[in-house]
Amino acid sequence: MEPVVLRRGACGAAGAGAAPLVVLLHGRGATEADLVGLADHLPSGEGGPEYVALRAPIAEGGGYAWFANAGIGRPLPGSLTASTAWFRTWLDAEAPLDVERPRPVLLVGFSGGATFAGGALLADPARYAGLATLFATLPFDAGVPTTPGHLAGVPVFVAQGDADTVIPPELQRRTWTYLHETSGADLTAVRTPGGHGLTADVVVALHRWVADVLTAQRTGRLA
Repeated sequence: MEPVVLRRGACGAAGAGAAPLVVLLHGRGATEADLVGLADHLPSGEGGPEYVALRAPIAEGGGYAWFANAGIGRPLPGSLTASTAWFRTWLDAEAPLDVERPRPVLLVGFSGGATFAGGALLADPARYAGLATLFATLPFDAGVPTTPGHLAGVPVFVAQGDADTVIPPELQRRTWTYLHETSGADLTAVRTPGGHGLTADVVVALHRWVADVLTAQRTGRLA
């Protein structure tokens, strides 16, 4: 499938190709249009990032999915690998590595899009400036490493809802524990009393995290 994207932010400015790239990854059965509006609530303006909402490659119902699964939050390894390769082909054209100063890439995913984004990060932590995983699980037992220290120093934002009945509780707990205790990530964590959906407090915290990560990249405080 050819990539389908919606763009916000620096895409209209001169030199946008060098601006940080924030990739927005929608949930299962949705489309790029369902998440692109999040960009309106994240850092913008002069020197700000380009936001790209990308459509997942697998048609499902009236929308799209990032991987075939064996149950909610449980990607089939072969499907996750194939989608990750497709994504990397697109990403490497958007943000080439063979330049003097590669543009930083932040992944921001919701639900199934966050599980996919987590898989992309786990497959190649050095490729990304950070990950925001929103109301999701990491893709455990899906062919990507979740070993101790694997995300050492990588900025990660995680948000979970105490009343989330979509993502299996055991996967939520496993994700929370891995990120807090084992991964080595530079972690920012938010819990809400709500369910499976973005809330104002999460969006405010996400805005702050994106701004902090991009400032650190710009000033050289991150490797």
